[in-house]
Amino acid sequence: MRRFTWLLAALLAGFAAAPALAQGFTPQQRTEIVEVVRAALKADPSILRDAIAALQEDESRLQQAAARTAIAGLGEALTHAPGDPVEGNPQGDVTLVEFFDIRCPYCRRMTPVMAELLGHDRNLRVVYKDIPILGPGSLLGAKALLAAQKQGGYLKLKDAVMSGPPDVTQDSLRAAAAKTGLDWDRLQKDMTDPSVQQRIEANLELAHRLDIQGTPAYVIGGHMLPGALSLADLQAAVAEARKK
Repeated sequence: MRRFTWLLAALLAGFAAAPALAQGFTPQQRTEIVEVVRAALKADPSILRDAIAALQEDESRLQQAAARTAIAGLGEALTHAPGDPVEGNPQGDVTLVEFFDIRCPYCRRMTPVMAELLGHDRNLRVVYKDIPILGPGSLLGAKALLAAQKQGGYLKLKDAVMSGPPDVTQDSLRAAAAKTGLDWDRLQKDMTDPSVQQRIEANLELAHRLDIQGTPAYVIGGHMLPGALSLADLQAAVAEARKK
């Protein structure tokens, strides 16, 4: 039965990837295949579930392999680009890269998790990549954070905005800047600096090359971890990267 599950998964994958493959069978062969599959599914409906699970596992494996190749090809542009916002130990033995959108609810949910991770691991280096993908408010917020970096206030403003209202506006940014002691007039001016837009575009290009579909997304070692994760999952990924 396990062999049949594998064959069914292979057939499904083959037909999905190359519909012409199905046309290679004669009408009689297609009828026989359908009858065999139908009989097997009647005898054990779990076969289809197992076949779908096998397909998903294969797809995940292919995606991880592609991500590892992309990560290796990006090199220091990913982990040590000049001027990237960094938190934790600048000389840490493991670098975690977080792609995030300042308005993303899952990114906001991960803020205390990341703080706890850094609190437990004094040898971890975290690089932040702002990718404003959720509309004008996200772009406005990303520009403000990167402009705040010119005053040494990136992390302070990030924490203030991420813990504030999800609708990022000029008014909410002004309030966050005042709360963190940043010069609002200078911040507004620096937000128009071409280097800020260039950084955002570079981050978006990295996300595109890594095929990041949403935020947050984490690169740890040679692995991509998409979505909101538990502290334990992050710690395990860091520990694995540290072994290598």
